[in-house]
Amino acid sequence: MQNFETITLEKSAGVATVTMNRPDVHNAFNEVMIADLTTCFEGLNDDKEVRVIILQSAGQSFSAGADINWMKSMVSATQDENKADSERLAKLLRTINFNSKATIAKVQGLALGGGVGLVCCCDIVVATEDAKFGLTEAKLGLVPAVISPYVVDAMGTRHARRYFQTAEIFDANTAFRLGVVSELCTDAELGEKVSKQVKLLNSTGPYAKEIGKKLVMSVVGRTLPQQKKLDEYTTQVIAAVRVSDEGQKGLNAFLNKEKPQW
Repeated sequence: MQNFETITLEKSAGVATVTMNRPDVHNAFNEVMIADLTTCFEGLNDDKEVRVIILQSAGQSFSAGADINWMKSMVSATQDENKADSERLAKLLRTINFNSKATIAKVQGLALGGGVGLVCCCDIVVATEDAKFGLTEAKLGLVPAVISPYVVDAMGTRHARRYFQTAEIFDANTAFRLGVVSELCTDAELGEKVSKQVKLLNSTGPYAKEIGKKLVMSVVGRTLPQQKKLDEYTTQVIAAVRVSDEGQKGLNAFLNKEKPQW
């Protein structure tokens, strides 16, 4: 089994459990975690023994979004470098969203920014009642561009227009109402609730699940080739915003622990 630096992978009875393992930074992701997750999900996509994938995290939070040191590199990077960086995240999200296997996100604590993107790429999301969600990029003068296709799919255009602009934190009940979360439970029930979904998924035909997922994607006009074209646009958007005056002001204010003067 392949070893990863920032995640762990366990397989048992057709279920693969992928655990983001950077609890000291609330599982914020950097270029290493993006690469690890991409490689892992690509391998699981082709693994004939795997039928269900659980994406979870160690520690208090699911994922707090971008790692602060990764964000520091964005400030000095050129627009082309920022685009290349964003394309790697876009590939990860495509790999999860269009994976041939059924995927379950197991969420506790914080899911912010790109963490919400990971959640929205999964087929089923089980979250604790005290989980918190946020699309907080606008507070930094940025936009949730690369994750936007998946977030809009989950919550719809009306809610996305609100949360992309206000950057407000919303609770698990709101996430459930918006469609970001499939099921809510207490901390103690989280494992049991996820196991129930695994049991349900294992009771259905593997090929039927795969075709069913592709059917949904096709009906809403979001096939893999179409997503790649859309990613070309979203990565251009975030690259341009990161190097803009407002993006630079917001990033520098955040890194210096200051409030940006809009």
